[in-house]
Amino acid sequence: MIAAPIIVTATFGDADLAWLDAQRREHFPPERNHLHAHLTMFHHLPPSVEREIRDALKNEVRVASPHARLTGLINLGRGVAYRVESAGLSDIRARMSERFATLLTPQDSASWRPHITVQNKVAPEQARALLTDLTANFVPRPLVIAGLAAHWYRGGPWDLLASYRFRG
Repeated sequence: MIAAPIIVTATFGDADLAWLDAQRREHFPPERNHLHAHLTMFHHLPPSVEREIRDALKNEVRVASPHARLTGLINLGRGVAYRVESAGLSDIRARMSERFATLLTPQDSASWRPHITVQNKVAPEQARALLTDLTANFVPRPLVIAGLAAHWYRGGPWDLLASYRFRG
């Protein structure tokens, strides 16, 4: 396989993944919905550090999964996402940011706003309507973070590089 930029994500428990994937199927333009629901931690790490990324992820999952919650909705302008709060996941990202600091793109160097996109690349009016609908019935809820994963980005659907589950 051809090396490509690496994306790092948090993965979800089965029930949360099923619910979030259903949200994406309902609200994401079908021609653009090629991925499972995910929480991106890094958008573009160089392929030259593949082994180091694997090592970092393996090290981070040696503990119990971090607590996380969906706490609200975010207007993405042309889409909608659920806001995620997780001190533990933020700590993991901070450690990895420090480890890969000299390799981070401006997007990955910027402050992190953890979220799960359920709609994207739609007209702003459509996004505002969905935001209004989802906000009306939103109740904060726990979110199970099951693991961490790395993916090759080759311009289309992502190719899984590695996936690791938290203990406990």
